[in-house]
Amino acid sequence: MCRAAVAAIVIVLASIEALSPAPGQTPGPGPRVQPAPAPAAGPVPGVAPVPAAAPAAVAPGGIVREVRIEGSQRVEPETIRSYLLIQPGDPFDTERIDRSLKALFATGLFADVAIRREGDGMIVRVVENPIINRIAFEGNRKLSDNQLTAEVQLKPRTVFTRTKVQADVKRVLELYRRNGRFAATVDAKVIQLPQNRVDLVFEINEGASTGIKTINFIGAHQFSISKLKEVVSTRESRWYRFFSNDDIYDPDRLTYDRELLRKFYLSEGYADFRVVSAVAELSPARDGFYITFSIEEGARYKFGKIDLVNQLKDVPAEPLKALLTTKPGTRYNADEVENSINKLTDALGNRGFAFVDIQPKVTRHAENRTIDIVYEVKEGPRVYVERINITGNIRTLDRVIRREFRLVEGDAFNSAKMRLSQQRIRNLGFFKKVDVTNDPGSAPDKTVVNVAVEEQSTGEFSFGVGFSTTDGPLADISIRERNLLGRGQDLRLGFTIAQRVQQLDFSFTEPYFLGRNMAAGVDLFELTRNQQTQSQFDQSAIGGSLRVGYQITDTLRQTLKYTLRKDKIFNVASTASTFIKEEAGSRNTSSVGQVLLYDKRDSPKDPTEGYYFQLATDIAGLGGNVRYLRSVVTGGYFHPFAPQWVLSLMGEAGDILGINDTVRIEDRFFVGGDNLRGFATSGIGPRDRQTGDALGGRTYYTGTVQLGFPVGLPQELGITGRVFTDFGSLFSPVEPGIADTRSLRVASGAGVSWASPLGPIRLDLGIPLVRQSFDKKELFRISFGTRF
Repeated sequence: MCRAAVAAIVIVLASIEALSPAPGQTPGPGPRVQPAPAPAAGPVPGVAPVPAAAPAAVAPGGIVREVRIEGSQRVEPETIRSYLLIQPGDPFDTERIDRSLKALFATGLFADVAIRREGDGMIVRVVENPIINRIAFEGNRKLSDNQLTAEVQLKPRTVFTRTKVQADVKRVLELYRRNGRFAATVDAKVIQLPQNRVDLVFEINEGASTGIKTINFIGAHQFSISKLKEVVSTRESRWYRFFSNDDIYDPDRLTYDRELLRKFYLSEGYADFRVVSAVAELSPARDGFYITFSIEEGARYKFGKIDLVNQLKDVPAEPLKALLTTKPGTRYNADEVENSINKLTDALGNRGFAFVDIQPKVTRHAENRTIDIVYEVKEGPRVYVERINITGNIRTLDRVIRREFRLVEGDAFNSAKMRLSQQRIRNLGFFKKVDVTNDPGSAPDKTVVNVAVEEQSTGEFSFGVGFSTTDGPLADISIRERNLLGRGQDLRLGFTIAQRVQQLDFSFTEPYFLGRNMAAGVDLFELTRNQQTQSQFDQSAIGGSLRVGYQITDTLRQTLKYTLRKDKIFNVASTASTFIKEEAGSRNTSSVGQVLLYDKRDSPKDPTEGYYFQLATDIAGLGGNVRYLRSVVTGGYFHPFAPQWVLSLMGEAGDILGINDTVRIEDRFFVGGDNLRGFATSGIGPRDRQTGDALGGRTYYTGTVQLGFPVGLPQELGITGRVFTDFGSLFSPVEPGIADTRSLRVASGAGVSWASPLGPIRLDLGIPLVRQSFDKKELFRISFGTRF
């Protein structure tokens, strides 16, 4: 009897405890979840996650007669009911109630959810997450609001959740780290507003840029640490690198540096080289990284036996062997192996073999450190270009890119032509990045060529100031668009004003005139030049020209031009030469000309290898009152001895012949200054014996032997040195009263160039070694300029 009474009491107490509210809960039967704290104004460092729902404890039994929703404001009650696993008529089930709680929390719409039982009814009370009214960023200077807004996923008028805020804080921190600021901190502040709305403010402390303190190489014995630091693209932080971000840590750049090291060692003969690890360690103060490359150099190899096995019909092997740049006994160089394959592919492609497969079979002999290579040449699978896909060009028209391709749909696929096409697209200068790849097509004998480009700005507004020995202080303004309307057209308007020259010019070029590979254009100009220092007169010219240029081959180009101009000689000093006084007045010139250029240089602007030859001829007399035939020949040869050591041999010669007329002073040649250092502008050639005025010459030649070399400073500074010898002469038919001679002039000297962020700066010191008494010397020659 006592035991039964005790059992009944225990059951009653258990029921009372189940129905009693926990602290902070509303009294009533049914399961109850401790509410998550509502968002409050103030800092939320790291943004704590929402607490997990406690399991509901509901005594089983009974049927749910009613489901009532409380606390909903924006979310429709029916929407909430759709997430519940218990509906009217279902029995009370603790497990299904727990699953309903989890389903409601998983929506991200609610800060708190509570389910309780009242008699036969189930009450679902919700506290909705607020709506974001505004997102703001404070303290950001290096990254704009637009950049940060694009990075975060929360947006105005979306539901606020602490989990999403925490994720966005991590995204902003990652964005700063990608920009080299690992010391940045981000705190999220939530500001409560009426109607269950909040403002979300990210308070940012950007910190200092996290640069590179040191770069170390473990295992490097064959090359100095300074040499290897020049190989990698990552740089140590220095004060003079304020225009570069190469000294900011970038994980992608570190991966690229591993490849640069591998290619460098393979080009130097270390075939066993490998990068064991590349580690970036952040300093305890989080103000810099220590980069450590662990490498194994291995032994240096030489080329052993070099052979070629040809399986193509009707193609002798000997001419192909002559194309190989890998020679027995020379240092192993992986670049030369690739170069040999490219030369063979190009040569066979030109002979009609579009489908060739060239594989170098490598045999390594560790005992004598040699590598034998057998180039196996055989017919490859027949593959045709099915389609060329172009992506990433938002502004540039597809046809501007397609016309640079050496392949079209239906052509036999040729990897050499694909590489050439990629280089031609890069040479346009319209794109920051160009990637050309190929994927399998719809059939085994078809391939799809994919072109992915990333456009860059092609519009330029520049303002420049500078100084040159020839023209004195100068300033120029120009507006240029190199990709007008995305059509690849070039439009430029420029104005230059200097102490001794003022010039206004306009030019327009259509690179593919009438849909053909012909560059047509128009040039208009107006020029005024002060020649008082050299010849005691001023000169002005106004006119324009029409031109059309076309490629004969990939290395041979011809340009045809028609020019109409009006020249005027005025402000002739009373003390000027009588020969110049006779030239005073205006003349009209109508001329046609052509330029034939054969170019094998690696770069037209700053060549380090190759050669070029150019022939320019002009004939005047098709209208106007000036008649002459003028020819100018130029050429150059460039040979690299080592990185930044380049030998240059350059020459130029010209002649002008009057046709039933004298050659006017404005049409003659002048030598000295830029084309013959050590001598002043117009410093050599025919000169009036009494006044000393430069009269120009009808025939000239100049030559330069120059050696460019590094000066020992970090390569990224762009400072290089040179030693040179210039020689040349300028002369005309002998006339009384004119000092003139055909004798050779020679000058030698040294110079330095700085490719500064503000523009190129050049300084030359030249000393004449062979000169005439009437020549004008010039010891220093300097020019610098800036554009911004």
